[in-house]
Amino acid sequence: MSNALLNEISEFLQKGRAKNVKELVQQALDSGLSAKDVLNDGLMAGMAIVGRKFRDNEVFVPEVLVAARAMNVGAALLEPYLADAGVVPAGKAVIGTVAGDMHDIGKNLVTMMLKGNGFEVIDIGVDVANEKFVEAAEEAGADVICISALLTTTMPRMPEIIELMKAKGVRDKYIVMVGGAPVTEAFGKEIGADFYTKDAATAAEVAKAAVQKRSA
Repeated sequence: MSNALLNEISEFLQKGRAKNVKELVQQALDSGLSAKDVLNDGLMAGMAIVGRKFRDNEVFVPEVLVAARAMNVGAALLEPYLADAGVVPAGKAVIGTVAGDMHDIGKNLVTMMLKGNGFEVIDIGVDVANEKFVEAAEEAGADVICISALLTTTMPRMPEIIELMKAKGVRDKYIVMVGGAPVTEAFGKEIGADFYTKDAATAAEVAKAAVQKRSA
């Protein structure tokens, strides 16, 4: 019964049916399932499938957005239960788009995928000053800093942020990830980022693996 319920949550989430997800999450909690199981085996399992399909071009941005909305509705119900159970997030990530760049779809997708992988995400928005990335990470006690740029003209902000972190003596505290349409793996290596990923689903998987490796 419990497995069937969790599978149903996953399936409705993949279809973006927020109302059904909310009802089933409440039903699962009422039936005695732990919030952690509902999160991991229902919501996150569904979002992982959406992420894989998105990476393989089987679904596209609109489908991911509605699935993420359904995930957020379910997760909001679970939050107080998870806090009571002392469930620790997979990690904390600060994410933003660099100064001079107003693009946010890619950033928003990465945010959703990170949440789907159990991260607490601090989204600092678009057109973000270099200092703000470092300040937000320090304030939150973040594990990961995700820096997005969608314009070739704003890409130079990325190495500036990394240099600023070095100047402040905090570079080694954080896993720095870069991404965006014009960004490449070679550019990421050249500027000293820890990881470049080409899509949102991969970004979340890489972030989770990197945090686990660091805390092992």
